Amino acid sequence: MRIARDRQLDGLRAVAVTMVLYGHFFAADGSYWGHIGVRLFFVLSGFLITRLLLDAREDARFEPATALKSFYARRALRIFPPYFAVLGLVWLIDLESSKEVLAWHALYLSNFWYAMLGEWTPWVLCHTWSLSIEEQFYVVWPLIVLIAPRRSMAGICIGVIACSVAYRFYWPFTGTPSLARDLLPPASMDALASGALLAVYRSKCVAWPQWARLSWMPLLGASVFLFWLRPVSLTPMLEWLAWIGLEIFPLLPLTMLVGNCSRGLAGHLGKLAEFPPLTALGRISYGVYLFHAIVLALVVKAQPWIPINVSEQGVGRFVVAGAATLLIASISWIAFEKPLNALKRHFPYVRPTPPKGVPAFTNAGDRIGTIHGTRDGEYPAYLREAKSLQTSDLQ
Repeated sequence: MRIARDRQLDGLRAVAVTMVLYGHFFAADGSYWGHIGVRLFFVLSGFLITRLLLDAREDARFEPATALKSFYARRALRIFPPYFAVLGLVWLIDLESSKEVLAWHALYLSNFWYAMLGEWTPWVLCHTWSLSIEEQFYVVWPLIVLIAPRRSMAGICIGVIACSVAYRFYWPFTGTPSLARDLLPPASMDALASGALLAVYRSKCVAWPQWARLSWMPLLGASVFLFWLRPVSLTPMLEWLAWIGLEIFPLLPLTMLVGNCSRGLAGHLGKLAEFPPLTALGRISYGVYLFHAIVLALVVKAQPWIPINVSEQGVGRFVVAGAATLLIASISWIAFEKPLNALKRHFPYVRPTPPKGVPAFTNAGDRIGTIHGTRDGEYPAYLREAKSLQTSDLQ
């Protein structure tokens, strides 16, 4: 069952957010792991959103307007409340004088603000650049998935990836690096479109194409080599090429990792991906990502009352700020996000049309009791079909 297998995708979310925490709380050398964690989040988002919309489109009851309205309503319920709660807290205590630029973040234009400024000020909201990228993606992509000819979807995804790659090769000609090269939307569309392409491909075929099976290991090896090469002093052109390689080479391995987990890894790797503490962290990963920079800023301010060093990157900061982030994200999920998430049942992707005498179907994730003689946990055919439209919609 897809929902059971998607526990492994929760495990991947946990891995991605741990990379981000490692980069912001522990690593002292500007570790690239945090950026790879964000790229993994993008691949996951592109895959899950596209898969859900394609599932809705395949249903006999599909209506573009209904699916589109439900998509945006569900995204708003999942994303907006905790996000604007964080912005409200930052405004209230005015961390790093953030009030002056809060409108940029409220409009999901954080990436444009930091790209225009050329520096991470205010740092406490710097992580919202990736959330802005996702929101900008959500504005356009559902329209494409639900309206474009089905046979054109793979070509559209490949075209987006190609444009993103071309964008990267433009930057060496501009001279000096800038935040804009990483923060403007084209810099992340390749990861989002790679996840989307995976969803399109998996809707038609299960096996990986031969070129992917032959390429992923060399690309992974090249990525590891470039990781090792980062601290080494290089000429400007070689630095540009290394940056381009670190952005492009990991894409296929990350995409295949998401694809394999979506099908369900077997053996010890599968058990590890479904390890309950890991999947629990994956479920609250949005809150962890959203709160971690604010928690860090407050923890550093509280250094005089904390007996271990949290003012610098290292074990103390990772333990104290990490534990505080997990606590706050867990409380937010249980008391705030999860109840709001339950309201998604009012916004199914397809309009339910149950047979006469059967309760209306609204949320495929709900457990159904006895229906016309079926035992608890068994589903009539039309319910089993619609159940697939509700998977992994926790992002």
